[in-house]
Amino acid sequence: MSYAIGDVIAERTVHLTRELLVRYAGASGDFNPIHYRDDVAAAVGLPGVLAHGMLTMGIASSVVVAALEPTARVLDYGVRFTKPVVVDPESGADLHVLATVGAVDENAVRVDLKVTFAETTVLVKAQLRIAA
Repeated sequence: MSYAIGDVIAERTVHLTRELLVRYAGASGDFNPIHYRDDVAAAVGLPGVLAHGMLTMGIASSVVVAALEPTARVLDYGVRFTKPVVVDPESGADLHVLATVGAVDENAVRVDLKVTFAETTVLVKAQLRIAA
């Protein structure tokens, strides 16, 4: 498949719930109570229960991977975390991912990810490179 700078590879909104956070904690082994207990999150000064950073990062990359050909190879992936994703106990949280082509060379395609929650960017320098 050929890519051009600016092409949209994928776009999706993923709804997070408290149940999802508990399931992720079990799968990942990260049982930090800031990810499922309001009282603990408040006690350490957080605005509420937070989604795991690795969950946020994983969701962002999965949006891209799902849109690629089955034979595509991811060469590397990195992000910087900037803001937390607060998951409301009743309404949850919507994580929006927009993946566009940022650069193309003979070896790789760089996919730039814009990852937002409540219109706030939560990951910066979120880039995934796939083999060209």
